[in-house]
Amino acid sequence: MARGLSKRCPACGRGRLFAGYTRIAKACSECGLDFTGHRADDAPPYVTILVVGHVAIPLALAAKQAFDPPLGLQFAVLTPIMLVAAYLMLPISKGGLVGLQWANRMHGFGEEPAGGGAV
Repeated sequence: MARGLSKRCPACGRGRLFAGYTRIAKACSECGLDFTGHRADDAPPYVTILVVGHVAIPLALAAKQAFDPPLGLQFAVLTPIMLVAAYLMLPISKGGLVGLQWANRMHGFGEEPAGGGAV
């Protein structure tokens, strides 16, 4: 799973997992592991929203308690921060989910691992 979080092939840890921002490559360029069976479609956005929300909301509440900034200023500062955080985290959460699927031999990863099996 850690290899997926680092956006690398979950089997060998060397090949790239992504062919684009969140588009999974068809196969690993290093070990040849087929990624086409993954099912990381809807869960990564939910994980991203959950994590970003659980970090941003307490920070917003703490800032409100400590400094009492105007609502417009809070919106102007927190909205871009949350958008950037979600943008940066989405491929990481998708890679982690693909790594988790590979580690548990779920969906298209049910065959013998291509990279020797050590996670």
